[in-house]
Amino acid sequence: MWGIIPAAGIGSRIQPLAFSKELLPVGSRLDNGVERPCAVSEYLVERMIYGGAKRVCFVISPGKSDIMEYYGANYGEASIAYVVQPDASGLCDAIFRASPLIPPNESVIVGLPDTVWFPETALAELPEETLSFLLFPVDNPEFFDAVLLDENDRVLEIQVKRSDASSKWIWGAFKMPGRMLEDLRQLWLKRGREDEYFGTLVNAYLAQGGQAVGVKAGRSYVDVGTLHGYRSAIGLLSDAAEQNAQSGARVALGWPSGRMGRGLHDANKE
Repeated sequence: MWGIIPAAGIGSRIQPLAFSKELLPVGSRLDNGVERPCAVSEYLVERMIYGGAKRVCFVISPGKSDIMEYYGANYGEASIAYVVQPDASGLCDAIFRASPLIPPNESVIVGLPDTVWFPETALAELPEETLSFLLFPVDNPEFFDAVLLDENDRVLEIQVKRSDASSKWIWGAFKMPGRMLEDLRQLWLKRGREDEYFGTLVNAYLAQGGQAVGVKAGRSYVDVGTLHGYRSAIGLLSDAAEQNAQSGARVALGWPSGRMGRGLHDANKE
């Protein structure tokens, strides 16, 4: 299974930063008993690994070599690859930059690297044979992509950043077979690459008879792309750490020890 992480955006909502927004320190973790900062994108990488991903592809812009330096060639047991999105042309363009790497018979997970959400293992709840969305309840769905379901949890519509969103459930990640990723790419090309948001492309896919399901396995979700979101993420991780401490788990504000990327391993040893 592959994971695709679109990481080519400039992060204008939280600038200025001296590094890529995906490397923003959020919380911490234990590395061989030593507490160290945790980059926000590591939470997604960990969750993809928990969901079964063995290979992860970062889609980066030409100026984001710091992400390559940070992660190197692997993170824990997962191999890391990189492809370049020359211009910030939207989420669909970013995702499909990685599609040549994905075999048709393998599943692929897509998530957003500037988010923190729980439970950590929720991606494992998504079926692999169809397009499936991991859903989270939020109070302000108008800022996200709300997902409208029927009584059988089939997706009726993705309401992309609509002020009149009729669902409190938003997607935080999604999974599909590699062959379906290619089908969606072909539809995107047929539509003249006009879809910037993945939700509008999915709506077109549904309109021509495609199917997708929503899985309400998410519990809490924070977008770390703003200062308010950053503070909320710190609070969310602190609450999780307190719960884990009460249960005897070995964590700081982030992840258990021993799950670091090669690039950071090397830097810490110098």
